Amino acid sequence: MTSDLLLDRARELWTGLAVRPVEFSSSDGANVVVSPGSRLCPPLWTGIVVLGGASIVTVPSVHVAKLMAGASRKLSDEELVDEDRLREVLPVLDVLGPASLFYLDRADFLPVQGGAAVEEAVCGDDELAALLARAGEEDAGESGLEVITSPAFVLRENDGVVAAAGYQAWPQSVAHLSVLVAPGCRGRGLARAVASAAVAHALAAGRLPQWRARPHPSKRVALALGFQELGSQLSVRLGDAVSPALAGETVV
Repeated sequence: MTSDLLLDRARELWTGLAVRPVEFSSSDGANVVVSPGSRLCPPLWTGIVVLGGASIVTVPSVHVAKLMAGASRKLSDEELVDEDRLREVLPVLDVLGPASLFYLDRADFLPVQGGAAVEEAVCGDDELAALLARAGEEDAGESGLEVITSPAFVLRENDGVVAAAGYQAWPQSVAHLSVLVAPGCRGRGLARAVASAAVAHALAAGRLPQWRARPHPSKRVALALGFQELGSQLSVRLGDAVSPALAGETVV
């Protein structure tokens, strides 16, 4: 699969999650659509996805659509997922992200060979619960391990799970990867080992692996497995005020 085909599949996923019809376009400004039920972001938030140099934006109301349309004429696609630049032109109250979006073609997969034995565990296993508790609420939530629909692939040390990975089945046959390594065990290649097993399982099921990363160590693991970075995602919660930078804008 070429990068173009990867990009097409990734865009198909996110336009579907937008719920309302919208397309990635290279025309001036982002394509903004009012979609209160959008799955690009939490309810009543604004979701921004940039893939391959083009963007789509879902907003909860016409008022926010006007704000985003004005902002998109001032900012490039890359700046739309830059929190600092957004705050300069929009009344931003809260932000989730940005997260880089990576995708993997089967032909580019670089599986881990040898090393520690990765085992398959049952979702909801007490050992997985212990790993989640050990990692802490923030890291556990960030990993998404609690909501995987695949088997969990784990590494054990001293009779306990120290690393685990799996994926959640998303629309368009996408496998959204989740990886978690216990504090004190990171930086040893454990994430790559368990993630490799989860990716292999996803590919065998005919799914498109997706890796969403914020911290740099997570990005390094994705790249080491052969993933390609195609874009970014950001969610923002906007206030009612109009930014001074947009004052006087006429939106049609």
